[in-house]
Amino acid sequence: MRGLLCIVLLVYSISGFAQLDSLQNVLRFDEYLGYVKKFHPIVKQAELVIDESQAKLMKSRGAFDPKLEVDYDRKKFKGTEYFDQLNGTFKVPTWFGIELKGTFEENTGEFLNPEAFVPDNGLYSAGVSVPIGRDLLINDRMASLKQARLFREQAKADRDIFVNNILFEASLVYFEWLKAYNEFKLFENFLTNAQFRLRGIERGEEVGENAQIDVVEARIAVNSRRLSLEQAIVKLTNASLELSTFLWLENNIPVELQPDVIPDVYTEPIVDAIFNINQLRDDEVIIDEHPKMISLEYKLQSLDVERRLSANRLLPQFDVEYNFLTETPEIARTFNTAEYKGGVNISFPLFLRKERGDLRLAKLKVQDTEFEINSTRVNLINKIDALKQELNSYVNQNDITEEMVTDLAELLKAEEQKFRLGESSLFLVNSRESKLIDGRLKAIDIQNKFFKTKAKLFNSLAINPDL
Repeated sequence: MRGLLCIVLLVYSISGFAQLDSLQNVLRFDEYLGYVKKFHPIVKQAELVIDESQAKLMKSRGAFDPKLEVDYDRKKFKGTEYFDQLNGTFKVPTWFGIELKGTFEENTGEFLNPEAFVPDNGLYSAGVSVPIGRDLLINDRMASLKQARLFREQAKADRDIFVNNILFEASLVYFEWLKAYNEFKLFENFLTNAQFRLRGIERGEEVGENAQIDVVEARIAVNSRRLSLEQAIVKLTNASLELSTFLWLENNIPVELQPDVIPDVYTEPIVDAIFNINQLRDDEVIIDEHPKMISLEYKLQSLDVERRLSANRLLPQFDVEYNFLTETPEIARTFNTAEYKGGVNISFPLFLRKERGDLRLAKLKVQDTEFEINSTRVNLINKIDALKQELNSYVNQNDITEEMVTDLAELLKAEEQKFRLGESSLFLVNSRESKLIDGRLKAIDIQNKFFKTKAKLFNSLAINPDL
């Protein structure tokens, strides 16, 4: 049964991660990504790509395994033994299409084909089969093994990209959760202020210091803040549920985020440390070391192997086989060139339309991948440069909004002071407060976009951090 466990239990049941705060159950950004990277099913699925590549490599190596073959035929009818034939063969494939072979034949019977007559103790042979034309320098076995090795290395790069994408998506969800929580706390605090102001105005109305209309306006402000808070609660709940989809335990057990768990509001230094933002912004990026470029390079090499194999098939099939024959294989000198079995097999299509078509398709695939590599390189360079500039812009935007919010807070404080002295109105106080709320919401939104841009830079470089 798949249980939905408290996030507190999750944190304390797994060693290797930092503990949640004892007073406030704060789920830090690095802890959260650690859970995602270690336990998320899609991350585990990415590891299966490596296992698949290892299995394909083992399969391709099987083409070079020695092979033992035994053929036995016998026919006996109405007391007559027509034939009794035993043929055993041991083959050893080698890298360059050459095949070593040893055989044993033992044939008896009254109706044997004359070519099947062998000595009473059987006939042994040892020889070699060599493709002189096609399949000598490259063949299906060689190509399959080379491509399997390249696929294994490509799978490692693809795995890094896959894991990075999951961590990127998880990061965006955490940042939305943090934004929803900051908005919730903002409206919660301003609701408290509005309620406190309403109580004060109601007392002032009782002693004749405030008009009834001031009570009405203060109550409208309270209800407005209450409505905003309810909307913020819904948004925070939805963000929490979405965050829960990335939290798992071992054995694929999902985790439900409990209401008392909150994000880390001072998470910017952790984000910068996890994403290594300072170094990414300052250092020149070596595009050729990007996992996407590495994956495409291995893909290109694999297609080049296919192209070489297709080109090799334009050569004529010209196989030569030679086998020494002997009755006594234990005596080395009995293997001599006077007693042998050999042959030549020649095959060559007249028009080579299939072979030329395969070669053309292979060349087109290589050319297509080269175009993709060039396009991907330019796109990555431009995307990374654009994100770096965007980060610099958000640094300035954060400074501007911080100064703006500070000034709006000063204006609200001054307006409240004037209202207490009777030199202002509640309408102006509420107006100043609304502008301060808008300013803080804008600051929260810019911070969220700032974090997301850092995550995009992290994703564009396909970094796989140690967590």
